[in-house]
Amino acid sequence: MKISFLFGLCYLAIEAKAFLASFHPAAADFFRRSQQLQESTSASTTTTSARPDLPDYGKTPIDIENIRLQKAERWRRKDLFGSSLVDDTLDELKHDNDFQATAKRYADLGAEQVSREERSKRRRALDGLGISSFTSFLKEKGVSSPLERKAPSVLQINIGLYCNQACGHCHVESSPLRKAEQMTAETTAQCLKLLAATPSIKVLDITGGAPELNENFRYLIRMARALRPDLEIIDRCNLTVLQEPGQDDLPAFLKEHKVRVIASLPCYSAENVDKQRGNGVFDRSIAALLALNEAGYGIPGSDLYLDLVYNPLGAFLPPEQTKLEVQYKKALEENFGVLFNSLFTMTNMPIKRFADFLHQRGELKEYMELLVRNFNGDTVEKLMCLDMVSIGWDGRVYDCDFNQQLGYAVGVDSVHCGGGLTVYDMDSLDLVSKPIRNDNHCFGCTAGMGSS
Repeated sequence: MKISFLFGLCYLAIEAKAFLASFHPAAADFFRRSQQLQESTSASTTTTSARPDLPDYGKTPIDIENIRLQKAERWRRKDLFGSSLVDDTLDELKHDNDFQATAKRYADLGAEQVSREERSKRRRALDGLGISSFTSFLKEKGVSSPLERKAPSVLQINIGLYCNQACGHCHVESSPLRKAEQMTAETTAQCLKLLAATPSIKVLDITGGAPELNENFRYLIRMARALRPDLEIIDRCNLTVLQEPGQDDLPAFLKEHKVRVIASLPCYSAENVDKQRGNGVFDRSIAALLALNEAGYGIPGSDLYLDLVYNPLGAFLPPEQTKLEVQYKKALEENFGVLFNSLFTMTNMPIKRFADFLHQRGELKEYMELLVRNFNGDTVEKLMCLDMVSIGWDGRVYDCDFNQQLGYAVGVDSVHCGGGLTVYDMDSLDLVSKPIRNDNHCFGCTAGMGSS
């Protein structure tokens, strides 16, 4: 009886709506909007009820600071772990005209000639600006003495050029194609021997390529930690390596040996990251950052440090570091639930892939002018070449990572000549008696916040 009565009321209500709608158009619009609002409210209630982290009206707790979207869940992407990015990167390289043109130049001319041409292009750009050598420029700016080397405190080892990515700004020109250029176990052991013989070294900075993909990466870390329990060990990580097959336990390994992770993330938007680093890299990077957070990295109060590095996406200098760090932290935590410690902004060096990028777009002269115009004298006393020893995958010794990629080995005046000091020629990493080699690419390290 009650059911029939309720049904009758519903029927009469529907008929009344129809009657009024036919009587006046405004009534029709009113009922249409009322129906839409009712449907919208119903849909909203249904959606909200499925999300326990978003309480319904009337059920909101008074401890409102604890109410937040659990956005991290959708970005964890467990499906990505164990799947390689290499095939996708190789496919992109096949269709990348800039990459193919550069590869052809290397095949036709060789690394030495390409580096010489690159240097000449920078020189012509500076000639047009009336700038002589980097050393002369420093003198004009009040830095009268030549750069003086200190006792080494940082040992940087480029353990190999093989990488699962091929980023547009990469001054190392790493890619999946560079399988052969990997540090051997013998050379790694010699580096460890020199580390043990040089107590002034406080930091071991391991880079690549994707250094984790070298079979001697974990051996290097284990032995370095055993030799020097107080040593700060840094892994320069591209993040996506965490998802490569066989790297499932990488966060746990890094945690066990108290390795500091410095990871590259050129933006907090998918479009910009994928543009510079390859399709799908952003999603993988966020998933990797969350995995590192789960291991304890970047969490307030933790002694596991996770830092990010920002590189500009084009021919411009990075924003002011502290302000950009605030924006990064806000965007990454609010949108993805990602936490990290510090952000470092790095000026893109006008060498290798980025030099090609500038030259092909006719922007090299303007970029060199930008670097010169934004000279910052405060960066000079902090230049990496003053207290760093940089070792290449083949054991050759350099003043810095950038000289390494240009082939300026310690003890030679020419690029990629095959000579120079190697780890087998040394009893320790003390190079105080050796002059520091500088050239026209060094303007990148003294512009803005620099690249050191």
